[in-house]
Amino acid sequence: MMGAVSAQKKTSAAPFAAPQARGPLRWVQSIPGSKSMTNRALILAAGAAGRSEIFGALRSRDTDLMIEALRSLGVRIRAVSPTHGSESDCLIIDPPSEGEYSGGTVDCGLAGTVMRFLPPLAAHSTGTVLFDGDPQARTRPMGAILDALRKLGVEIEGDSLPFSVHARTDHTPRGGEVEVDASGSSQFISGLLLSAPLYEEGITIKHVGATLPSLPHIDMSVAMLREAGAQVDANLFEHTWSVQPGQLAGRTWHIEPDLSNATPFLAAAAVTGGSMRIPHWPAHTTQAGDAIRDILKDMGCTITTETHADGRRDLIVVGPRGGHRALKPVDLDMSAIGELTPTVAALAALGTEPSRLRGIAHLRGHETDRLAALSTEITKLGGHCEELADGLIIRPKVEAMHGGVWHSYADHRMATAGAIIGLVVEGVEVADIGTTAKTLPGFELMWATMVSEGSHPEAADPEDHR
Repeated sequence: MMGAVSAQKKTSAAPFAAPQARGPLRWVQSIPGSKSMTNRALILAAGAAGRSEIFGALRSRDTDLMIEALRSLGVRIRAVSPTHGSESDCLIIDPPSEGEYSGGTVDCGLAGTVMRFLPPLAAHSTGTVLFDGDPQARTRPMGAILDALRKLGVEIEGDSLPFSVHARTDHTPRGGEVEVDASGSSQFISGLLLSAPLYEEGITIKHVGATLPSLPHIDMSVAMLREAGAQVDANLFEHTWSVQPGQLAGRTWHIEPDLSNATPFLAAAAVTGGSMRIPHWPAHTTQAGDAIRDILKDMGCTITTETHADGRRDLIVVGPRGGHRALKPVDLDMSAIGELTPTVAALAALGTEPSRLRGIAHLRGHETDRLAALSTEITKLGGHCEELADGLIIRPKVEAMHGGVWHSYADHRMATAGAIIGLVVEGVEVADIGTTAKTLPGFELMWATMVSEGSHPEAADPEDHR
């Protein structure tokens, strides 16, 4: 557990007093754009010929770090005030002419998408690009993608943050075929794919590791590449992806709501026996967060959708009668949807029977060691969470749980998991709630407003919440 404990971010801010629900919650929560889609669209726009526009882009620490990183390479990016009823700015991206990216310095913060998506693009710069980030980021796995880039003809110094990508000489980086062990992160493959059309021979990637986590994120990269005009061949049986060289065209991107950021709010309905409506839930998506629907159904929730006359589609989740006391246990392989683990672990900790979450050993290399962090924090509050080789087993002890400080470890999803537990357990204080700005700025205000205005002590029947 030392990895999680040592990664705990020091902060002078007072802990967030997680509000306890006074009864079933009935609420409608709008969710900003997907971080995963926003940062992929930014990379693809930066590698295209001509202007691109991104509507519904998330503005958070991770996406702002990506914007500033691209600007340091000479990509012009500006935000235009929303029009036609849009709730967010439109980003306008103009790549440098002739693909002449400049050298610069990139602050990755703690954003895996920046540290892993940008180096393949930086390989086309005319100057050296220096990468660094938060202290915790220096322990995140990077060797697989940096070694792959070396094999593809890119000169790199260093094997983890900080590292440098050196200027191209007299030709475009060669590219070609490369084997990658992406057991530690699917972002190694996505990072290579997103800039592959810029390489002289394109790039063909074969995954050679024992496991391949978060496959939906690779599917998202492939789908967005194809939307941008790239020719991509994917053989999932052989874990091989091939992208042909070619010029991407500037285009308009429309970003979906971040479905993973919606999951804490949906969990609030589950544990209180209330209801939650999330507007603009996509009918078809590559986002891993969409899997929460089936998970909540397995745990006893009622899941419905409502389509409006204009085509907008809302997701409605109604928690079971009795709230957290009626949640059913689960035994889940979460290898493809590891980012949902903190939310599901919090739900399981508030249930009544043991649950097991499997296939998530790779979470030890995320913003923190999430397996150690969840085990530490749930157990510290009087619950029982045991760390396994590839996951967690959670044996609920809700009656024994008590208040205390829930540490976030500079991890946005750890912070939201603590807030979920605080809906049921009195006196939970979430340290460093501000870390949620990584992907969902203003989370604490959204959460506090939901609880203060959405609690209905008199509502005893969740069927009335539809």
